[in-house]
Amino acid sequence: MRLGLKGLTFLLLLFLLVLCSSIRLCDARGGKHWRRSRATSTSMLRKGKPKSSSSHKQNGKGNQSPYQPSPSTSPVSPSGSPVQRKGGQGPTMPTPGGGSGCTVPPPPLLRPPPPPSPPAAQDTVFNVVDFGAKGDGVTDDTQAFEAAWAAACKVEASTVLVPSELEFVVGPISFSGPYCKPNILFQLDGTILAQTSARVWGSGLLQWLEFTKLTGIAIQGSGVINGRGQEWWTYSDPNDDDDNDAFRVELDKMPQIKPTALRFYGSSNVTVTGITIVNSSQCHLKFDSCQGVMVHDLTISSPENSPNTDGIHLQNSREVNIHHTNMACGDDCVSIQTGCSDINIHNVNCGPGHGISIGGLGRYNTKACVSNVTVRDVNMYKTMNGVRIKTWQGGSGLVQGIRFSNILVSEVQTPIIIDQFYCDKTTCRNQTSAVAVSGVQYENIRGTFTIKPAHFACSDNSPCSDITLTGIQLKPMTVPQYHLYNPFCWQAFGMLYTPTVPPISCLQIGKPAGNSVLSDGDLC
Repeated sequence: MRLGLKGLTFLLLLFLLVLCSSIRLCDARGGKHWRRSRATSTSMLRKGKPKSSSSHKQNGKGNQSPYQPSPSTSPVSPSGSPVQRKGGQGPTMPTPGGGSGCTVPPPPLLRPPPPPSPPAAQDTVFNVVDFGAKGDGVTDDTQAFEAAWAAACKVEASTVLVPSELEFVVGPISFSGPYCKPNILFQLDGTILAQTSARVWGSGLLQWLEFTKLTGIAIQGSGVINGRGQEWWTYSDPNDDDDNDAFRVELDKMPQIKPTALRFYGSSNVTVTGITIVNSSQCHLKFDSCQGVMVHDLTISSPENSPNTDGIHLQNSREVNIHHTNMACGDDCVSIQTGCSDINIHNVNCGPGHGISIGGLGRYNTKACVSNVTVRDVNMYKTMNGVRIKTWQGGSGLVQGIRFSNILVSEVQTPIIIDQFYCDKTTCRNQTSAVAVSGVQYENIRGTFTIKPAHFACSDNSPCSDITLTGIQLKPMTVPQYHLYNPFCWQAFGMLYTPTVPPISCLQIGKPAGNSVLSDGDLC
């Protein structure tokens, strides 16, 4: 079949039309409407290597493989922005003749989702300096301490830091719960000084630094709490250069009520360790209505003639352990008051001071109960008393389950005392009722005394019962200002398990007449 000129022209136009359609199709593949799966694109790119194009030679690349990207060329996304690739650029199909070629877009980048951001670490250390404390020994830093505590109170197991080598003047302050988180640590490495201005104390306060209604509270460190009690004490030391007229004028302005330096109230699982408490105006450390108390490696110090400066005072507290502690003060090293039970004191040095005492109990005709107290492995040096139980006339209640063991005394006035006629005045009114005392063990009490080895002054109405003595060896030591006395007993009943030195023959063997010691009012 022959084709005319018109036929050939028609076929040529048809060929050109088909050719143009192919070019537009390739262009369309590089556009935004073309969709190709990553697997398909990858498989296409791995089918051999195409020949070099003239466009590469014109660009000075020689026979460089089209799979080697040009450092100066960045692939462009369909939107016109550079495509960011992991580990380099993807391949580009070459265009024959250097024209507009069929460009296959790189496979979409599949990045793993970013990991969740970790929660911001909550700061658990609250340095009082960060809250404005100066620590210069002059500026009142009370508000800074309050602010640091308020912040720490909201965070469990937080730390209030009192940094070392600084002296912080602090007035009366209460670090209180009960809404604070548990297990707060008060890290005391610096020195806290009591305010000495009478204006700060007003008409008088019972405590200076107070921690109330807390769980797991701990105070530790190498720091010092200085009560500056010399501003309160009424004695005058002629050898003290600071005891001048200005001091006495300021002393006259101080209120009669003197504060305890450090007090814990209504708290559980309390720990005090490592710190030093000096020169409290009254009691140094007090636990009231607390349960689970641990005190160890503590130092307490005030002059021998500082009045009423008990070392540690316990009241209405249970499960208390005090050990490896040094105490020198102007009153009892440890004072155990009513409501205390399960008290364990051991490896303690006491002196000077008034010894370790249970009581005074039953004052103002009140009922008092103390039970399960152990005092052992204690050294006492130049104390007024050794181990003592003291009660007021007119009280009721019971002291029972007491054990004093391995007590070494040196130049102690009276090492062993039970006194149911205790009176801190010149005279006290005679009353028949008394706090009963029963079940007291004395084991291995030895050393030297300067006045009397033992003194048992018990009530006619409630005699002391079940007193046992074992391994008592006390030798007199002559001191010019003291007169030596023999052991004294009155209405004291019990048992001598071993001979005593000196003999304490006044203890009545057995039980009180009728074997009825306790009345209904004595039961606790």
